[in-house]
Amino acid sequence: MTKRFGPVTAADHIDLELGRGEVLALLGENGAGKTTLMNMLFGQYTADSGSVHVWDAEGREHVLPPGQPQAAIEARIGMVHQHFTLAENLSVIDNILLGTEPLLRPGRNRRAAREKLEALMAESGLVAPLDARIRELSVGERQRVEILKALYRDVRILVLDEPTAVLTPQEADGLFAAIRGMVGRGLSVIFISHKLREVLAFSDRIAVLRHGRKTGEMVTSEADADAIIRMMIGEAHDAPERTAGTPGETVLRLDTVTIRPGRDSRGLKEVQLDLRRGEIVGIAGVSGNGQSALAGVLSGLLVPDSGAIEVGGERLTALTPRLALSHGVGRIPEDRHHDGIVAAMSVAENLVIERLGSADVQRRGFLRRGAMAENAEALSAAYDVRGPGIHSRAALLSGGNIQKLILARVLETDPAVILANQPTRGLDFRASAEVSRRLIAARDRGAGVILISEDLDEILSLADRILVMHSGALVETESRDRASIGQLMAGHAA
Repeated sequence: MTKRFGPVTAADHIDLELGRGEVLALLGENGAGKTTLMNMLFGQYTADSGSVHVWDAEGREHVLPPGQPQAAIEARIGMVHQHFTLAENLSVIDNILLGTEPLLRPGRNRRAAREKLEALMAESGLVAPLDARIRELSVGERQRVEILKALYRDVRILVLDEPTAVLTPQEADGLFAAIRGMVGRGLSVIFISHKLREVLAFSDRIAVLRHGRKTGEMVTSEADADAIIRMMIGEAHDAPERTAGTPGETVLRLDTVTIRPGRDSRGLKEVQLDLRRGEIVGIAGVSGNGQSALAGVLSGLLVPDSGAIEVGGERLTALTPRLALSHGVGRIPEDRHHDGIVAAMSVAENLVIERLGSADVQRRGFLRRGAMAENAEALSAAYDVRGPGIHSRAALLSGGNIQKLILARVLETDPAVILANQPTRGLDFRASAEVSRRLIAARDRGAGVILISEDLDEILSLADRILVMHSGALVETESRDRASIGQLMAGHAA
């Protein structure tokens, strides 16, 4: 399979085979071609050359017509995308049923659909409120809906693109156990992940892509993390080691901040939080327990119902995005595509969008395009932002490169407070390690960092202090034991 985007070859003559009842892990750095290859399999991209062959339950071979997702669906191929494909104005059950019923059917058998979905949720442990609208759900809940949507169609081949990026370790274990049961009954799975521990535990075979080409395959039982890393990048690569911070004065305080439930998921319940210079405070928790509301308050997108915020020596009832920026709050949002960039604007424009009033960006109301280009070239090189070019639309960047763009924009302004909300979600291990190094360096320069993450390993490896969020409340823990923290995440005393 080959696919080009202008001068860029995203997939270069890639061969891939998948057996019945097999889990194939597809690995590679961000931009290696994994998602492009899967989009050709699912018919969302039309290959420049190559073909997709599928064998049905009776052993008959079918060549799928290129660029036709309906043909892939009819062949019982399901794909769970890393970035959601849900209609936000519709309910969960309506999203799942979309495209599964004849257009001219006079009525809908919602009772049978609900019964099937309830059975699927009980089997997989992936629970979603069937009657809630998608826009009311957290990111983690939306990911569960995406997985349920694929399972509802009784797929024979399931493509999972970073399926656990927004799941807790317990949820991920439950998902893998459920899928393993289906694999035992003949389901075939292609599994894209950057979490090597999951790959080694869940897959049967591993295929690795690098720069759009397949560099090799290995049987998982004969693989280890070092061998996989060498195949992915050609060399060994070490993760940054956690060092203790040196906390200074308080730079941010939340004083009994409350948001009523329903305004944003479970809201916030009299949250007390102190952040000091030179420390990383990790916020752990299961998705949907108030993390989005906390991030909304800190970034100026939500106004609390009560309580106060102290930042930059000023006590406020609420932040606005402008106030947050003026008080030195740098924001790395959870949804990098929706909240982190303006997709139609160029890379160069996105890199300066939060400081349009500065003299190096504009003069007398006119943008200094040359200076913006120089800034973009320098930051792209420093943060390894790869793509078609600084004048191309930011929408053309891969998810990992969009995250690097956001990091460059935030960290180069030397903020006093950094809100890092799921900063490594969907990133490969090298990009994740680079994000970690950047956050540690910012802490060591004197910034206070709030790290919101559903990846407990990330919290444990980076945080100087750990707080757990459950049902909108925060509780601090001295423990670094996974089981104890997991108990707090579930709402039980450790």
